[in-house]
Amino acid sequence: MRVVSTKAELEAGLVELRRQPGRVALVPTMGALHAGHEALIDAARDVADAVVVSIFVNPLQFGRGEDLASYPRTVDQDLARCAEHDVDVVFMPDFETVYPGGDPRVTIEPGALATELEGVSRPGHFQGVLTVVVKLFGLVGPDVAVFGTKDYQQLVLVRQCVSDLFLPVDILGVETVRDDDGLALSSRNRYLSDEERPAALALSRALRAGRQRAPAGAAAVLSAARVVLDDAPGMQTDYLELRAADLGPAPAKGDARLLVAARVGPTRLIDNMAVVLGGDAETAMQQGV
Repeated sequence: MRVVSTKAELEAGLVELRRQPGRVALVPTMGALHAGHEALIDAARDVADAVVVSIFVNPLQFGRGEDLASYPRTVDQDLARCAEHDVDVVFMPDFETVYPGGDPRVTIEPGALATELEGVSRPGHFQGVLTVVVKLFGLVGPDVAVFGTKDYQQLVLVRQCVSDLFLPVDILGVETVRDDDGLALSSRNRYLSDEERPAALALSRALRAGRQRAPAGAAAVLSAARVVLDDAPGMQTDYLELRAADLGPAPAKGDARLLVAARVGPTRLIDNMAVVLGGDAETAMQQGV
């Protein structure tokens, strides 16, 4: 495994990779890797011949008062996880490498969807995300890039960006990995205290309760999920929404996405699940309810 930090070192590593035929996959991360990231790396290995993992805490996607300074940085553990999963190149740039000369002169405007859901609480977040993603695509030149569905709005916006800008990158989404208790894996879970973690489980319970009511339609899904969230002690719900798979208005029937964001103590968490509206009970059961 080659660990590189500069553009020149990255280019040298990519030359070595591309001497062999096959596809190159990129897994963009901010580090603090966990089993969810490992699933992304494994999925990348399944669809490509070489895997590049980037580790970069991108300041452009943090808003005022967010946890940029305290965001977990676990370099030694991250490199060990990458080595265990046969990553070919780990790219760990500093700010100057990604943003030469300081703040970027050109940024990516993510469009109207970026002002909804996460965008309400985190204005400018997705502009920062898409700007760094496009930069990483330019630096690495991957054939495929792998993202988790836990950050579902991010995944949808990355796909829109790639489509609108005609970028030659296939985008692969990998389903959320969960702990045994149902909590979606996140680098921010480590902020939860022993008392707060049980309360955080209400997010996944609410999503499962909503999905179980999918045969009855959208109103029933939202009602069932809200009951769980309203009964959760110590939780402040930011939003609970049911959308189409592309995050447009929810259909009367068919594929949809149930999304939630909430604060448990000072920690803000997000989660989502696929929902098939208007299906039968058996379909709901097949989704793992």
